[in-house]
Amino acid sequence: MKPWIALLVLCGLASAQVRVGMAFDTGGKNDPTFNGVAYAGAQRAAQQLKALLYDFEPGDPSQVLPGVRKFAEEGFDLIIGVGFATEPGITATAKEFKDTKFALIDSVSDQPNVQSLVFRENEGTFLVGYIAGRLTQTGVVGFVGGMDIPLIHKFEVGYREGVKKACPTCRVIANYVGNTPAAFNDPAKAKEIAGLQKAQGADIIYAAAGASGLGVFNYVKETRCLKAGDLPRGVRFIRDPFRTVPKYAAYTQACTGNTRPMFFIGGDGNLNFLGDTDSNPQTLNHALTCMLKKVDVAAFRAVEAVVKGTFKGGIVSLGLKEGGLDFALDPFNQALIPDTLRRELEALKKAVISGQIKVPDTR
Repeated sequence: MKPWIALLVLCGLASAQVRVGMAFDTGGKNDPTFNGVAYAGAQRAAQQLKALLYDFEPGDPSQVLPGVRKFAEEGFDLIIGVGFATEPGITATAKEFKDTKFALIDSVSDQPNVQSLVFRENEGTFLVGYIAGRLTQTGVVGFVGGMDIPLIHKFEVGYREGVKKACPTCRVIANYVGNTPAAFNDPAKAKEIAGLQKAQGADIIYAAAGASGLGVFNYVKETRCLKAGDLPRGVRFIRDPFRTVPKYAAYTQACTGNTRPMFFIGGDGNLNFLGDTDSNPQTLNHALTCMLKKVDVAAFRAVEAVVKGTFKGGIVSLGLKEGGLDFALDPFNQALIPDTLRRELEALKKAVISGQIKVPDTR
């Protein structure tokens, strides 16, 4: 096997029957938002199901095909492509190796031996949008998307619908990092966009931008708060829902007078811990919540299906009903999401699952 395919034996004996190869999208397995979450799911499946997991991190999308093809040539039982940038390589290889099983996370292939695991992201972003609309202190919230494509538009649409449901008069500012896959790995550009949105009065910014989202997170933590005197014309503080949340020392020093804390909303996995600034979950955390797009669940399901012999090609759609989406709640943000809001969110989830609320997915 070539050097650029890294072997990771997670669990199982040398005689293990199931070998899984995993090819990542832009950002690689160390991206804590999308690729890394999927990787964690595959790791968990390998550990619990005694499979062998191998991974491949392409330098750019053009390298996906040779990496995936190498897995197929060596007779892997399952080959997983993470992200839409891996779709051409997965589809081309699946067409050539018709007896090999493939899984494609977050994109769709027309090959019958590919299981395409996709998400109704608009349902999950509806929930975090509702949280933003209920808790915004300025009536202005932001959205930073990665690549300007229909997939990320679904995130934006659901987010807008949630904000509107909670606060019909609130405004959503939306910007995208770029028009190529590199937009998911440009935290500097995303950080710049966050600054522009804050200048327009946004106090909560949702990042659906892969590794670029780290730029948004860092900006929010460095800025800490909005000051009344810096708000643009026509924007004012409309509420103070976090006034009783204990503040950390650096915040108290930097944010004196009439101020309000800034927050980010993360995507894909639970990144609430990234909003912590003093290693103390009891004090103000700058992560309001995260939209849990459970790509780890998708990866686990694909491996499990091969191990159990139940694998089938075709589209698998995951939403609130299937447990593929949710919002993050843990010790880092539990003081930020009051009980009344939690009850409202549970009611909204039930309404979406039952079909009482239909969240649009296109602009």
